[in-house]
Amino acid sequence: MYKDKKKYLWLMSSVLPLVGTVGVLLFVQLNHAWLLLLPLVFIYVVIPLMDYLLPNDPSNPTESVVPDLEKQAYYSWILYLMLPAHFVSFFYLLWALCHIDFNLWQQAVVLLTMGVFGGLAVNLGHELGHKKNQLDKNLAKLALASSAYGHFNIEHNAGHHREVATPEDTASAKMNEHIYRFFWREWPGGLKRAWRIERQRLARKGLPWWSKSNQILHSYALTLLMVLMVFALLGGMGVVFWLLHMPLVWWQLTSANYIEHYGLLRQKKDNGQYEKCQPHHSWNSNHLFSNLVLFHLQRHSDHHANPSRSYQSLRHFDDVPQLPTGYMGMFVLAYVPPLWFKVMNPKLKASAGSLINQ
Repeated sequence: MYKDKKKYLWLMSSVLPLVGTVGVLLFVQLNHAWLLLLPLVFIYVVIPLMDYLLPNDPSNPTESVVPDLEKQAYYSWILYLMLPAHFVSFFYLLWALCHIDFNLWQQAVVLLTMGVFGGLAVNLGHELGHKKNQLDKNLAKLALASSAYGHFNIEHNAGHHREVATPEDTASAKMNEHIYRFFWREWPGGLKRAWRIERQRLARKGLPWWSKSNQILHSYALTLLMVLMVFALLGGMGVVFWLLHMPLVWWQLTSANYIEHYGLLRQKKDNGQYEKCQPHHSWNSNHLFSNLVLFHLQRHSDHHANPSRSYQSLRHFDDVPQLPTGYMGMFVLAYVPPLWFKVMNPKLKASAGSLINQ
């Protein structure tokens, strides 16, 4: 009988946002400024190091147990637990910025920490947004509200998944396109595509874009309520810090999108339609530690080929493009474009079953 050996280790994903508070908590107690860097060191040094030290995890659930695995409420509660953890971290860091006498660079470090750990909430919104029940979809809107990224699930589910690994997809990076250029194509492109999709959906029902049925506006309304609450509790500076952290969260999503499909291209059939998205149209990673803190996001090949699968059921495939390390390490690599191209372009050209998007 199949047993999920990672079942209780998924709690690492749930509590990871709380690591974002550690630097400030220690700084308050010990008054050493370098302690503020600890959460970022954990993300960009400790997690890649653990990925390097621990063996990769190619294990898959047997197909016969997947239906039962998908139904187990435990895995949903793991997701739900992360939501309060995120908001505890978010509001504590925001409070700290308003009440602790940081100098300018210390404020910058705490803001960066807010942005990096806020990106985890987008990943949570991503997982919840793929669920079919309304509770999970509503919680996804809440998870995205703190970064004002309420358009994400519309853009991702109905846009990116349909056009992934094609020149039309603004969330798929092209070969030799560095991440800084990609951001200015990906972020506005995703926003425009989300609103276009939602307007078209509402128009088919005979409704205007400002209808109460507009799914994007639901999350934006939550964002507005959050801003008003921040203003009431922390004043104008609280709102300013909240606004400053938002682009840093968006950058985390850009970083993930950049590495997930870099250079990969679906072939166009004789009828002008693109082939169905296959596992080899996404970069995959089986690095154990980073997968445990990202709800298996790195098994991206199976996610795009089978988007209805929950994180606990996602599979490894032997014949798909493999990243040399987990996402956190790949983010650092992507931020240095010459190094990224040197490492990834040969891997891209060697990838079987794909053309190159350039």
